[in-house]
Amino acid sequence: MDLADDPLGALSAYDGELPVLVTNRAAWEGGEATGDDERLDALAGAAERAAVVAIDVELESLFAERGAAVADHARANDAAVVASVHDFETTPPRAKLRELLEDATDHADVGKLAVTARTRSDVLDLLAVTVNLAKRGRRVATMAMGEVGRYSRAVAPLYGSKIGYAPLDLADATTPGQYDLATLSRLVRELRG
Repeated sequence: MDLADDPLGALSAYDGELPVLVTNRAAWEGGEATGDDERLDALAGAAERAAVVAIDVELESLFAERGAAVADHARANDAAVVASVHDFETTPPRAKLRELLEDATDHADVGKLAVTARTRSDVLDLLAVTVNLAKRGRRVATMAMGEVGRYSRAVAPLYGSKIGYAPLDLADATTPGQYDLATLSRLVRELRG
């Protein structure tokens, strides 16, 4: 929503068949939205639209009363809640990855963690935490940003990640290392065999 001129109008006019997951990403977590109250109000309004099946809100926002109220409002409108954490600098140690995802899944229907991989070991740590929490029944979505972690977007579903993010056109990528939707879809399909 933070990248659209009239996001609520676009959601109201949407007549497609695909379900919609929306976010109104805060500037402090890599988005362009400012003014937390207005941003969260718009996200709550989006949850009322029939096409919206889930909202994606920052985990930190869910710790605050207003963010928790938005999550409750979304669920009251039959929209799931995804709690996101982004680290645009590094991949935290494995114990911190687990802690972040556990917090996210404690506060939302799906916990999403996007980190920046500097080494292949970073990706392995992320995938190890992903599979561990998925085996414990936690609904998680994970990905490693950057070229080093690019392949995590295709293999994370094999480890239990429930959501992948890809632009229709690579020119519209929002983070480094994304595949376009057709490529990511093909890779996941081929890997699942």
